[in-house]
Amino acid sequence: MATQLGWKHHTLIQALLSRGPLKEAEFHAIFAGATGKNPVTHKQVFNDCLLQINKELDYVQFEVRACMNQYDGDIYYGVVNNVSDEQSKLGNHYSVPQIMFYKAIIEAIIQDGTNQGCITSIEALNIHLENQDGQSLQDSQSRIPAAFKNFTISQKEKTLSELIHDRWLSSTSDGKIGLGVRSFLDLRSWFRNNDVFPCHVCNEAAIKQVARVCPGCGTVWHPSDHGEEDGNNSTRAQLQGNEYAGVFVPRKKRTGTPKTEFVSAADAQSRAPSVPVKRNLRSCKAENFDPVDGELSVCSPDPPAVAKRTRRSARM
Repeated sequence: MATQLGWKHHTLIQALLSRGPLKEAEFHAIFAGATGKNPVTHKQVFNDCLLQINKELDYVQFEVRACMNQYDGDIYYGVVNNVSDEQSKLGNHYSVPQIMFYKAIIEAIIQDGTNQGCITSIEALNIHLENQDGQSLQDSQSRIPAAFKNFTISQKEKTLSELIHDRWLSSTSDGKIGLGVRSFLDLRSWFRNNDVFPCHVCNEAAIKQVARVCPGCGTVWHPSDHGEEDGNNSTRAQLQGNEYAGVFVPRKKRTGTPKTEFVSAADAQSRAPSVPVKRNLRSCKAENFDPVDGELSVCSPDPPAVAKRTRRSARM
């Protein structure tokens, strides 16, 4: 690996191994100091550098990986082990009961019905390790390891502190226990194998549900408001779609000067008179439209003559 990677690559690897997972801004600063190039403006150079590092680390089954911490939204970089075997387990300082306790906490966080991505410290301390060894419980209660039975509350508290310090777990602002950044980095394949649904935005395991708040004022959006708003929007969209399609919604009758309004074919048929009006085209040349009643009235050819006779009788 020494012949393929230079001191700049070694600097990045050593920084991740000694400091642990680093935020994107910190890792970019180290890359800029080592190479003299800004990774934001030289993305291709940055990606090629990481690709070259991973090609060499693949020989020892390690990888430089990036992930999003779902509790603070920041991107982290770290070196992870791609293979989980007995030899890799020798590298950590945790005992078997502590590892089982950590696994039980992860399962409790994932199975939490509130989808908040965390559990209380009381819930974590009340986890029973004997329930995690399903094979022993099925065989006999007497075959439960003694280390599981003797794992006391004080040992659980100490293990919690160590897991939080090593960033396998995290302590939220309200004092609850959540996943740490190292869990997001190392357990990607474990989440996939256990059918944890991925996020469609960051492609990571969906552990924590995003709060429904307004980005401007921070007001919480309730599901009922969404339903009403969606219903109103669908109604408006339907009405607008009808207008664009040439079907205009009938409006209420207004007094005063009538305006031309379009009605649907069904409404026009319903408003038509039940008895058809017989029109005499020879005797009537014009038809009057009554704006109040909205009905057609047939003119008679005799009213002008009647009006003249009335005026003559009045003069006499």
